[in-house]
Amino acid sequence: MENTIYSLLPPLLAIIMVILTRRVLLSLGVGIISAALILGKFNLGEMFTYLWDAVKGIFVSDGELNTWNIYILLFLLILGVITAFINISGGSRAFGEWATKRVKTRTGAQILSAILGMIIFIDDYFNALAVGQISRPITDRQRVSRAKLAYIIDSTSAPICVVSPISSWGAYIIGILGTVLAAHQVSEISAFSAFLSMIPMNFYVWVTLAFVFIVAFTEIEFGNMKKHEERAIQTGEVLPPNTTVPGELKDDLPVSTKGKVGDLIWPILALVVGTVSAMMWTGFEATEGKVTLLKLFENTDVAKSLVFGGLFGLFISILMFLRQSMIYKGVQGKVFFKGVWEGIKSMLPAVYILLFAWTIITLIDQLKTGTYLAGIVEKSNMDVSFLPVILFIVAGIMAFSTGTSWGSFGILLPIAGEIAATTDIDLLLPAMAAVLAGAVFGDHCSPISDTTILSSTGAGANHIDHVMTQLPYAIMVAAISGIGYIVLGFTDNAWLSLLIVMVILAIVTIILKRTSRTTISETV
Repeated sequence: MENTIYSLLPPLLAIIMVILTRRVLLSLGVGIISAALILGKFNLGEMFTYLWDAVKGIFVSDGELNTWNIYILLFLLILGVITAFINISGGSRAFGEWATKRVKTRTGAQILSAILGMIIFIDDYFNALAVGQISRPITDRQRVSRAKLAYIIDSTSAPICVVSPISSWGAYIIGILGTVLAAHQVSEISAFSAFLSMIPMNFYVWVTLAFVFIVAFTEIEFGNMKKHEERAIQTGEVLPPNTTVPGELKDDLPVSTKGKVGDLIWPILALVVGTVSAMMWTGFEATEGKVTLLKLFENTDVAKSLVFGGLFGLFISILMFLRQSMIYKGVQGKVFFKGVWEGIKSMLPAVYILLFAWTIITLIDQLKTGTYLAGIVEKSNMDVSFLPVILFIVAGIMAFSTGTSWGSFGILLPIAGEIAATTDIDLLLPAMAAVLAGAVFGDHCSPISDTTILSSTGAGANHIDHVMTQLPYAIMVAAISGIGYIVLGFTDNAWLSLLIVMVILAIVTIILKRTSRTTISETV
C-alpha cells in the first residue's frame, strides 16, 4: 500500500482526530498505529516491528546516535531550565514591569513580537523558542492571548527563514537548487542568484507577514482567535481555564523581588550569541576549500549549535541566579535543584508531542505519502500556465500531511524542475518558488509539524488552540497567494503578481473590517 492513495490515511486520520478530539498524543498515536498496520499488511507482529524501528530511529540511525533529534530534545530541556532560572531570579517580573512602561498597547506588544520574529531569522526552531521567551511577559501584560502570540511566532519563523539565504533553510534550499539547475544544464544563473530571484515570488511569505501587521494594527480577528482575544481582554486570562501548555512553569516557584531586567536579557543574549557563534564554528569545521558566509550556513550543524548556545545561555542564567541568592539575598540557594526540575518538567509535554510527531513522520515517509502526491502532479496533463498554482497546492497538501516542509522541498523541487524543463523552461523559477511557498503553508497548518509544535511551546500556548486559531488565517492567506500563482503562471511577471496579491489583501482587509459586527477593541 506504499505510494498509493492508502498512504494518505494515517496522516489524515491523525489530523481529523486532532480537530475532533483536541487530544494531540491520542490522535498522533492513532495515526502511528494505523501507519504501522498498513506497512505491516495488518500483521500485528510486523506492525510492532515497524513501530519499534520508527521509535528506535529517533535515537539511533544507521548504527549511530541520531544526534539531530537528541540535540533538539536536549535544547528543549535546557531552555526549560533557563526559563525557570530567569523566572526565579526575577528577570521575567522585572522585564514585564520595564516593558509595561514602554509598550503601552496591545498593538505595540504584537508589533514588537513580529519584529523580533523577523530579526531572529537564523533558524526556525531557535526563532520560535527565543521570540516566545522574550515576548511572553510583554504580551501577557497587554492581555494578548497566548494563541495570538503563537500565531505571530509561527508566522514570522519559517516564512522569514525560507526567504533568507543566510539561514539553515536558505542553505538547504540553495543546495537543492544547485542540483536541479545542473541536472537541466541551466548555466546562465547560479543557485544563489536563482534563490534571490525566487524571493519576490514567494507570495505566501509576503502575504503572511503583511497580514500579521494588519491584524496587529486593525485588531481584525475571526474564528476561534476572536474568542481567545476577547477572553484575554475582558478577563486578563491569556489561556483558557484549566488548559495544559508546554513550557509553562508552575506558580509555586519562588521569585526574587530584587531581580533586574538584565536577569532576563543577559541569558537570552547569551543564548543568541552562543547559538550563532556555534553555527559559524560547526559550519567552519565542515567546510572544505574556500570559506564563505553562505558555505558556513550551508554546512552548519543547527541542532548541535542549539545545544552549545543553550548551554552558554544556561551558564549565564545560573550566574544570574547565584547573584540573586548569594549577593542580593533575593532568593534562597536551596531552590536551585527545584528550578532545574521544574524547568525540565515544563518542557516534557513538548518533548512527548515531538517524539510522537517524529514517529508518525518516519512511518509516513516509509508509506511514501509524499512520493504519491508528487506523482499525481508529474503524471497529470495540465495547461502549463497552471503549473505554479498546482505545485503550490500539492506542496501544501504534502507538507500538511507529512508535517515537514523540508521533506516536501526535497521531493517536489526536482519534480517541479523536471516538469518546467520539459514544458516551458521560463516557468522553472516560478514553479520552484511555488513549491517553497506551498510547503511553508502546509507546514504552517499541520498539527504534526515540529515548527508548529515549537511555536506553541515558545508562546506557552496549548498546541491544539494554536492550530485551530491559526488555520483560518493561513487558509485565507493561501487562497490569496494561489491567485498570485495563477497570474504568475500566465504572465511570468513576479512583481506584477506580487502587486496584485497585495491589492487583493487590501480589499480582503477592508471587507473583513466592514463585515465584522464588532472588532476586538469594541468588545471591551
